[in-house]
Amino acid sequence: MSEITGKTKLYAIVADPILQVKTPQNLNPLFEAHGIDGVLVPMHVPANHLADWVNAMRGVLNLGGMVVTVPHKTAIAQLCDELTPAAAMVGAVNVIRVESGGRLVGDILDGRGFVAGLRAHGIEPRGQRAFLAGAGGAANAIAFSLAEAGVSLLTIHNRTRAKAQEMLTRLREAYPGVEMQVGSSDPTGHDLVVNATSLGMAPGDPYPLDVEALQSTQIVAEIIMRPEMTPLLVAAQGKNCRIQLGMPMLAAQVELMARFMGAL
Repeated sequence: MSEITGKTKLYAIVADPILQVKTPQNLNPLFEAHGIDGVLVPMHVPANHLADWVNAMRGVLNLGGMVVTVPHKTAIAQLCDELTPAAAMVGAVNVIRVESGGRLVGDILDGRGFVAGLRAHGIEPRGQRAFLAGAGGAANAIAFSLAEAGVSLLTIHNRTRAKAQEMLTRLREAYPGVEMQVGSSDPTGHDLVVNATSLGMAPGDPYPLDVEALQSTQIVAEIIMRPEMTPLLVAAQGKNCRIQLGMPMLAAQVELMARFMGAL
């Protein structure tokens, strides 16, 4: 884009913290490549101001949409006027289209993006025994997409066991043919090990799972993009596991986000 003018369509990515986001670096080049007069800008909004911020954004007439990331994906779903069936099932949103009158329509693309990212790197989840750490917005989306992709077993581990159990209840209703269970931090007996928490973004974070139990036959995948090599991935590499970085999940979503927000 040569310049930002009064005709430029605005898009926002909201997060707390914001420094780790990579979507602007991926979506803005897409806008430029397609000749779209639009720009995605990062906005740092803490949780206690999220509702006020969303309501304020309804009145920005040249705002086309929002991308939503940690930790707002679940909370912002309650602030939308409409959810797609996928977002309603998952209970979380990571992209919002702003329609006339400030009406907000939310969707969740994390799960589709994660599975597409795996497949783009030659990893087919069908038939895999999957271990998933986390029960937040991204974890919910990924869990539903892994079940839809046909994993043979899905184990959910979360520090708050009740949240994992609640997620499992909804998953079983949607995919009764997939074996599922709430598990401990031990990923033994699984083929695909996924961190869908934010643990690893900040220095000093604990591991999201028991890294000492990792085995060289396992694939260990991240959703965190900064740092690229999280402590979990470093530990997995030390165990000779195959690793999957967090960036492919975003790369698979960028065009889907632009289309949902009406930019393409």
